[in-house]
Amino acid sequence: MRNLGFLAVCGAMVLALATPADAKPKAAAPAMVLAPAAPDAEGFDAARLARLTVAMHGQVDDGRLAGIQTMLVRHGRVVNFDTYGKASLVSGAPLKPDAIFRLYSQTKPTIGVAMMILFEQGKWRLEDPVSKYVPEFANLKVFTGLDSDGKPILEDMKHAPTMRELMTHTAGFGYGLMNDNYVDQQFQAQHVLASNGLQDMIAKIAAIPLRYQPGTRWSYSASVDIQGYIIEKLSGMRLADFMKANIYDPLGMKDTGFTVPADKVSRLAAANAVVNGKLIEITPAMTPLLQDFTKVPAMDSGGGGSLGTAADYARFCQMILNHGELNGVRILSPASVTLIESDQVEPTVEPYDAKGRAPIGTDALGFGLDFAIAKDPAKLGSLVGKGSIFWGGAAGTWFWIDPTNDMFFLGMIQKFDRDDLMGNDNLSTLSQTLVYQALTNPSR
Repeated sequence: MRNLGFLAVCGAMVLALATPADAKPKAAAPAMVLAPAAPDAEGFDAARLARLTVAMHGQVDDGRLAGIQTMLVRHGRVVNFDTYGKASLVSGAPLKPDAIFRLYSQTKPTIGVAMMILFEQGKWRLEDPVSKYVPEFANLKVFTGLDSDGKPILEDMKHAPTMRELMTHTAGFGYGLMNDNYVDQQFQAQHVLASNGLQDMIAKIAAIPLRYQPGTRWSYSASVDIQGYIIEKLSGMRLADFMKANIYDPLGMKDTGFTVPADKVSRLAAANAVVNGKLIEITPAMTPLLQDFTKVPAMDSGGGGSLGTAADYARFCQMILNHGELNGVRILSPASVTLIESDQVEPTVEPYDAKGRAPIGTDALGFGLDFAIAKDPAKLGSLVGKGSIFWGGAAGTWFWIDPTNDMFFLGMIQKFDRDDLMGNDNLSTLSQTLVYQALTNPSR
């Protein structure tokens, strides 16, 4: 299984939601940590599971990573939680269990849940045209090529992009992470992902043609940032405030947000990249790719703007495994979680150019509502359970949630891999193999 969400930010970078008068506000989750368990109590062979720790530590010892944190949870119990290496190559400070990581595209699944909260309130439908909520998109054009003068050839849309297509990256929007096509080049030229607010972003996207006819191809896009704008418009709240009131606070995700408060900056793991063959620490002053998360952003990026801890994201994952509930606090109904986890890509959609990887939009790999889905793990060469959902982030974080085996895994690093914009596939797939080879009693 290939984690594709690492594309997210490589090119860029309290009140409750209003409810009916008779509705009760969501209660805040009490402080809670998933209970630890011995591996054999949850079906794992401890000696075989130790291979995971050895391999992950080896990434640090060999100089590929500064530090790494992993968490494996089954049946709501922590089977493995390991923190190793450094938070900073410059200071030499050790990576600690409460380290804060840049999540980048790992933000996307949380935005999908936020969208479903509004879906459950009847504020939008999957078959609605996106232009119902973003009128600026009513007259989008589709790019078909360049004429002899190098000017774009445009055609009308055959149908308006739907909300379903928006949440599955099949609506046709660009992203600006690559420069091998006209549309993404325009996203870069207009600095779409560095807009002065979400309204400014929408105005820029509305002036750029679609890459292809809606519903015809899968292609990673700015669609989740557009969803962030729709959340703001439907809720009347800034995206960061909506997420805090409706997901972060109810789940007890106390260290997750779109900025790092001053009193928590010391916990932010440094970002790294390979330059001239050497792993070095990078700062926002060195590269525009690295957002300064100590400052309130001009726009809250639903596509890649949040940060958090492994402990926080574990709460989110466990909520999904629990069919929308955690510790007595319900975020979504079981039916909504089932919808999120269901493949929403039509068989007629052309898969993206996977460049040697398993493409989304096939009978092996599908896409739900802001999550990728392992429909047929055997065809992916993966040991994960059928129906596992996953994604990751540009700084190397990754996760998968396996409903079949009632477990999830989190991998947290802070390394930009400029040689592989699709992410650290070797590390993510390695972790999957090492986890499942140790699951010797899956019935337990």
